[in-house]
Amino acid sequence: MPPDNWPRRPCPETSGPRYEAELTDSRQLRTVRAGLRSWLSAVSADDDADEALLDELLLAVDELASNGLRHGGAPVRVYAASTTQGLLLDVSDGDPDHGPEPAVGRDPALGGMGLHMVAHLTSVRGWEVRGDHKHVWACLHLR
Repeated sequence: MPPDNWPRRPCPETSGPRYEAELTDSRQLRTVRAGLRSWLSAVSADDDADEALLDELLLAVDELASNGLRHGGAPVRVYAASTTQGLLLDVSDGDPDHGPEPAVGRDPALGGMGLHMVAHLTSVRGWEVRGDHKHVWACLHLR
């Protein structure tokens, strides 16, 4: 994946109800996944589309939040909200000096393919620095 697949650019504007959570440990991802399930069912009207979107959202949050905890340090904050084009997932961490770096030339058996998977699922993605936090974000299409 070319490095510009995670370009430095601002998050899209959001509207409507927002999901927010803070993690200090990867074990808290279970609670975040449950919270996102409840939030998505409350903000969406199409149950069939929700299952596919939920699967993609949970995969994306697992990958981005795990990267934030591993490489950016706790606390990691997770935000989800609606946009005019779909659903925005924004994961921030405390390392504003280093953007997301997709693995290049690595054997997939060695791991490190999370950013590639998230990029494949999303319509647009990027990262930005706000204050002393890096925000890595991705937009998923509503179906």
